[in-house]
Amino acid sequence: MSPRKSAAKPARAFPTLALETLAREAASGPVCGVDEAGRGPWAGPVSAAAVILNPDDLPTGIDDSKALTAARRDALEVEIKARAVAWSVGFASVEEIHELNILHATGLAMCRAIESLSVQPVIALVDGNYRFKLPCDVRTVVGGDGLSLSIAAASILAKTARDRLMVDLDARYPGYGFARHKGYNAPAHQAALKAMGPCPAHRRSWSPIRALVGEA
Repeated sequence: MSPRKSAAKPARAFPTLALETLAREAASGPVCGVDEAGRGPWAGPVSAAAVILNPDDLPTGIDDSKALTAARRDALEVEIKARAVAWSVGFASVEEIHELNILHATGLAMCRAIESLSVQPVIALVDGNYRFKLPCDVRTVVGGDGLSLSIAAASILAKTARDRLMVDLDARYPGYGFARHKGYNAPAHQAALKAMGPCPAHRRSWSPIRALVGEA
């Protein structure tokens, strides 16, 4: 009896402009993609980007930022900024995360990104299932960074902008390793927190931080 052959793993689909096209036709106006970076880390701000792509001038290789190498994200960031109809990145600070909570701070960063666009959209395609209150109509897209080119482009800009800021914070607050782990939970980050305590870049109101420094 011959061994059973395992089924071939289906090829992963890549993001397209299908959702943008449908939304643009329904609303008769510009459509932006929106995504965030940095909701989960223990330190640093949360960022969000909004992007309106030009369907006639698309960079090749736009994908979910998590599926790309750092070098590829950096290269695509330059292309997206040069060829998009409009793009913007917004941040919400550690203090605003403390005051508003991370969900509402994320919404604030998204608002700032959309409001700063040089062309105002009529619809925002937002990654995830939470309907943030934004300056235009919102359509949520679960797994949007893998489905929508505009959301994927926004994920790249949000990630690269925040990563650069975390490198700057590493220079300002050395010893925590922000340039390497970007503020996320990592053994080296935990060890540094135990040894030195939190710095102003840390989200001090978060329970893991309080527990590590004995403030829980």
